[in-house]
Amino acid sequence: MPAITKATYMLTKNVVEGATTECPTDVIFVLDDSGSIHEENFNLSKTFLSRLVARLNIGSGRTRVGVVKYSARVNAHICLNSHSSVASLQSAILALNYTRGISTNTYLALSYVRTTILTPECGDRSKVPNVVVVLTDGHSSNRRNTQVSMLNLLLHI
Repeated sequence: MPAITKATYMLTKNVVEGATTECPTDVIFVLDDSGSIHEENFNLSKTFLSRLVARLNIGSGRTRVGVVKYSARVNAHICLNSHSSVASLQSAILALNYTRGISTNTYLALSYVRTTILTPECGDRSKVPNVVVVLTDGHSSNRRNTQVSMLNLLLHI
């Protein structure tokens, strides 16, 4: 097993085994599938997410999970109100395809979270805390726009 894969696996194992949620929360995972991620790491990200959501209190409705997949543009999303069971959500996450996008426009994904996912139509609950987790290799194609989008998102949540 390559060193990065082994390290990611150990991190995944430790984080997932300790994860629980007691208070209502809306969690949005922003998943980079650009070319610099590579398919192996994209699949590791999906496995991580699948194992993590199994630890969240989804069936009771306390926790809702959304996913945004992006590279040059947002190319898939799962709304917060799309899945009310862990099994259904895991299937949707594992069904996401790697598209090997040509750039990493993180700013577009963050803007999409703010304008599309964090809306009542997509299941956002106004009195419930929002958590946005970005899974990326950290190489945004436009650092300045990403910073602006992050600030706008922070002001929104």
